[in-house]
Amino acid sequence: MTAELLNGKVIAEKIAENLRGEVDQLRAQGVVPRLGVVLVGEDPGSVVYVRNKENTGKKLNIEVDVRRFPADEKQAVVMAVIDEFNRDPKLHGFIVQLPLPKSFDTEQVLLRISPAKDVDGFHPVNLGRLLTGAPDFVPCTPLGIIEMLKISGFKTQGRNVVIVGRSNIVGKPLANLLLLKGEMADATVTVCHQKTVNLASVTRQADILVAAMGRAKAITADMVKPGAVVIDVGINRVEGNKLVGDVDFDGVKEVAGAITPVPGGVGPLTVIMLLKNVVHAARRSLGSGKVS
Repeated sequence: MTAELLNGKVIAEKIAENLRGEVDQLRAQGVVPRLGVVLVGEDPGSVVYVRNKENTGKKLNIEVDVRRFPADEKQAVVMAVIDEFNRDPKLHGFIVQLPLPKSFDTEQVLLRISPAKDVDGFHPVNLGRLLTGAPDFVPCTPLGIIEMLKISGFKTQGRNVVIVGRSNIVGKPLANLLLLKGEMADATVTVCHQKTVNLASVTRQADILVAAMGRAKAITADMVKPGAVVIDVGINRVEGNKLVGDVDFDGVKEVAGAITPVPGGVGPLTVIMLLKNVVHAARRSLGSGKVS
């Protein structure tokens, strides 16, 4: 068996087509969707991610205001920009690109962002809303995974989903999304981590397996149920500058029913879902209700 390839670029473009229409409608009503980005330092991955956000925003006619700072910038200066973005009524949402330099208190920085403009969905208020079943802004990678499954025709309702990784960015919010009600939720969810005993015996139970632990090629073919949908969130640099995921792609593709590549899988969905959150926030400025 050779798995169906879930192409994130193609799926992201489908979402982008709908967003372009929404942006045009908002602009016709005098609202220009606008995203702010704070980038501190020159982490290679962060520089690429921010450039992708700028380029994709431009294609969708969304304004992107990037504020760049050197790695040795004082936290107080960055906090002042966050306060400025919080106050600006024409800026609908913004993010602080992670990771921050070690000299920064990341938790303090994220808490400074207004939950109403937290389009990354990392503020404790927004994570709490998700936990209680009343989501507002949801972290973009989990949201992109759900959208990818939906567009590809894989419902989660009643399915066994195993998530390997319990971060606040992917594992925990994805688990809570899948525990909501609906055909793209209502899953039976297992979250695995470093202390999980006999990991392979758990992952082999998954109808949908999500790898998000940050370890290159850690999920091998013998850990995957035949025909399972495998979503690889990992991005690891090996052998110089080669990018690989948390899944041993070449081996697992012969067992799985569907699989995401790295790169070109989940990554494009993360960017487009951020911009989708911005568009929802811009619509909300017209008084049309909460972000969905």
